[in-house]
Amino acid sequence: MLETLRQRLQAHRPRRMHAKLAEAAVLVPIVDRPEPTLLFTLRASHLSTHSGQVAFPGGKREPQDDDLLVTALRESEEEIALPRHQVTVIGQLSDVLSLHGLKVTPFVGIIPPDLPLVADENELDAIFEVPLEHFLEDRRTHTDVIQRNGNKVYIPSYRIPAESGMDDYIIWGLSAMMLVELMSEGFGLSMSVLHRPEGKLRLVSN
Repeated sequence: MLETLRQRLQAHRPRRMHAKLAEAAVLVPIVDRPEPTLLFTLRASHLSTHSGQVAFPGGKREPQDDDLLVTALRESEEEIALPRHQVTVIGQLSDVLSLHGLKVTPFVGIIPPDLPLVADENELDAIFEVPLEHFLEDRRTHTDVIQRNGNKVYIPSYRIPAESGMDDYIIWGLSAMMLVELMSEGFGLSMSVLHRPEGKLRLVSN
């Protein structure tokens, strides 16, 4: 499965934004288990922006970063203590624009299972994994619909049960948009944020 994913992503030509915007990068980590999983983080509840939201590890590009891949790997090391030499980067996804005007570039990487990852408590409340099968079967709870440049964009929302005593994790927004491209380009699923899916829709004002 993961070798096929690598081959498909190597042939993929992600869309790039050429506008002069502040840049950020994230790592989309796939854990190489017998049943592969995707690794996510839960941003700390005390943060001033995106508090309590699920995200892939990553952050803003710093002046010392040679490129955006360096940004993604550096931020992952800082946020979850993921050594960069443990990441096998297999591809890149299209740039996405955050609500705060950041141009975010995702990189897909494979990491070994059971690494001693530690969440930076200044930035994160949790690290968790979700079976890749959950997204391959597209087990969305509903689809958020937003207006962008006069067009409707359909973004899935996934509810993931959390540990006892914690609220369920909700995967939506930019992370879900990245997942749609990963599933369509990496695994050949018929998914697109531009086409209305079946199921419950929720209109979102942006």
